[in-house]
Amino acid sequence: MNNPLHNIDLYCLTSEEHSLGRSNLEVVRAMLDAGIKLIQYREKDKLGRVKLEECAAIRELTREAGALFLVNDDVAVAQAMDADGVHVGQDDLPVPVVRRLLGPGKIIGLSTHSPDQARAAVAAGADYIGVGPIFATKTKKDVCAPVGLEYLEWVTANLSIPFVVIGGIKEHNIGEVIHRGASCVAMITEIVAKPDIAGQIRALRNAMNNNIKE
Repeated sequence: MNNPLHNIDLYCLTSEEHSLGRSNLEVVRAMLDAGIKLIQYREKDKLGRVKLEECAAIRELTREAGALFLVNDDVAVAQAMDADGVHVGQDDLPVPVVRRLLGPGKIIGLSTHSPDQARAAVAAGADYIGVGPIFATKTKKDVCAPVGLEYLEWVTANLSIPFVVIGGIKEHNIGEVIHRGASCVAMITEIVAKPDIAGQIRALRNAMNNNIKE
């Protein structure tokens, strides 16, 4: 498979509880209008029927916008909505099982927190890995301790697999991950919790562009 993160700078996730009273649909529409090209639906605590309904609407929006649509963890919802793929964690279904369920044409991302997990993800056939949490984050429940910039530096130096960095990344520290080789950054509250989503995306992209290594 070609690099699924090619030309994707901001990897955007939903989180309705942090979205200032706006629905996931409103937030996703604002993200897509601002030129975001990848949306991950991440709502672990919602009922299956609700997730299915929301994903049906988001699938249509992303298709119209030419954006990728991934579902966090829930392979059944991804299958039902013909999502472009799923993102799973270390305690979710193993990548080879997800591959058998979704088929060869779908994107599978796997969260990793150490070099051993990164190597295992490559061996298992993940299309990309999540690298983090880089900094401390309160958005995710039961999250592991920050892995720090050292793990990002290791991934940049040792792996050729596409990766997205995540965890506590904000406008004020995004330059630190860009300087260390990151080109795709995942954010939740730094985007969905802002009143002006389009303006925030512009500010983040400016900060990223100002820190790209020559």
